[in-house]
Amino acid sequence: MKALVFDKSGIENLKYTDYEDPKIGPNEVLIRVRYAGVNPVDYYTVTRLNVKPLPHIPGVEFAGEVEKVGERVTKVKPGDRVTIYGRIFDGTCDMCMIGYETLCRNGGRIGVDANGGWAEYIAVEEKYVFKLPSEFSWELGSSMTVSALTAYHALKEANLKPGEVLVVFGASGNTGMFAVQLGKKFGAKVIAVSRKSWLKDFGADLVVGYDEVEEKVKEFTNGKMADVVIDSLGGKLWNKGFSVVGVKGRIVTFGTLLGAEVSLNLSELYSKHISILGVNRGNRKDFVELLELCKDCKVKTHKTYKLEEGKEALQELFNEKRDGRIFLST
Repeated sequence: MKALVFDKSGIENLKYTDYEDPKIGPNEVLIRVRYAGVNPVDYYTVTRLNVKPLPHIPGVEFAGEVEKVGERVTKVKPGDRVTIYGRIFDGTCDMCMIGYETLCRNGGRIGVDANGGWAEYIAVEEKYVFKLPSEFSWELGSSMTVSALTAYHALKEANLKPGEVLVVFGASGNTGMFAVQLGKKFGAKVIAVSRKSWLKDFGADLVVGYDEVEEKVKEFTNGKMADVVIDSLGGKLWNKGFSVVGVKGRIVTFGTLLGAEVSLNLSELYSKHISILGVNRGNRKDFVELLELCKDCKVKTHKTYKLEEGKEALQELFNEKRDGRIFLST
């Protein structure tokens, strides 16, 4: 098969080449990949993370059709359209036993700690494979594993309630566009912090720029400020996020694209009873719920590249003019 492969870190080392066809065991599913998302995780996989195996195929988000199944597989059959739950888990550790597979003590990530979906085919254990509802496009199906699941898990952990005000920083990004849509499904009033007006069509009640966010949130809430703030960006915008959260508000963070180190005003934190939550992807229960909830979710596509254009796709990820998700089509 053809695949994007690297044997040492660096985008310059990512090559479109022949790779041995995957073989499936009795509990495995062979997937013909149709679409794959391009995610910051993929960039870091190629440029800096410790991966296995080597040579390595990246790709943490993808969807495709079942080509073949092992003799013990019962959940899917050849021809089914599927996506994957991408956290590797053993099912026996204390985190798995409480339904928190995303923090499995012995786990990892498909695409990082096992070969990913930037290839024509991939073999995956049945427990990671889920049928796509018929309403799902390939773009939506290949956005579930990280982009949508992270947003959904974040909103659940924040206990977002109907009528509350949600402020989403990075609202036009991979996770942000889903946080906006899912926030509306939770019944919240959503303020999208972005320069992209199309977020109105994704359910945002208000779209505001970064320079005016404090003023606009204060005006929108009559001074109460936000109940929940989603911060997928990190350092550079941390203080702005902290400035718009209200009394007993919650800040949820899961990204460091703009820095990992922040300062914190402890006096304001405890005097306003603010909670800060860190999250990472989500659990299988979240994933099942998400596939049902997101049947009518939208995806804003910036550009779709061919598989052999993987280098260009990764380089485009941080283009300031990027407007939506980037995909690879096989």
